[in-house]
Amino acid sequence: MRIIAGEFRGRTVKAPKGEGTRPTTDRVRESLMSAVNSARGGFEGAVALDAFAGSGALGLEALSRGAACAHFYERDGAAARVADGNAKALGLDARRARVHRADVLKDPPARARPPFDLVFLDPPYALEAADVLGMVARLADAGALAPDALVVYEHGAAACSQADDAAAACGFALASRKKYGDTVVDILRPKEL
Repeated sequence: MRIIAGEFRGRTVKAPKGEGTRPTTDRVRESLMSAVNSARGGFEGAVALDAFAGSGALGLEALSRGAACAHFYERDGAAARVADGNAKALGLDARRARVHRADVLKDPPARARPPFDLVFLDPPYALEAADVLGMVARLADAGALAPDALVVYEHGAAACSQADDAAAACGFALASRKKYGDTVVDILRPKEL
């Protein structure tokens, strides 16, 4: 995998070994970053959360495009080490790229300040949408999610109705949905906007 655009364009990103992670393909990542860029008006100054980080490619792509900092949450130790190694290989220090080896569903970053204004969710497809989006709703309730935040949620095509129900129940509105074969990328916003 490679960083697609920005400061680190063309730089290699390693993926964790084994079947435990499912990296977002370059094509899907390029398209979702373009959608985020349009919806947000760029990445400048963004505080990002890569909640199921794996290699960290989504958060690293955001940093390459101008995000101020990114927090990477990954419960698998080997994958967290790969994400940390990828950040260090790009010359990013802990002020810009902080890798947390933790289960974001059990221990969400509810005390994050400044709040996240960009959240990437690329969880294992077996996880329930209500659990994944419920975690983001808890961040909002705790003041760790900016009122105008974008939530990018990647899930399987078979889970669209489940994702819609969970988004509505958790206080998010669907801003856009794009399908790439069996993969769907939703961009959500808090309903108050």
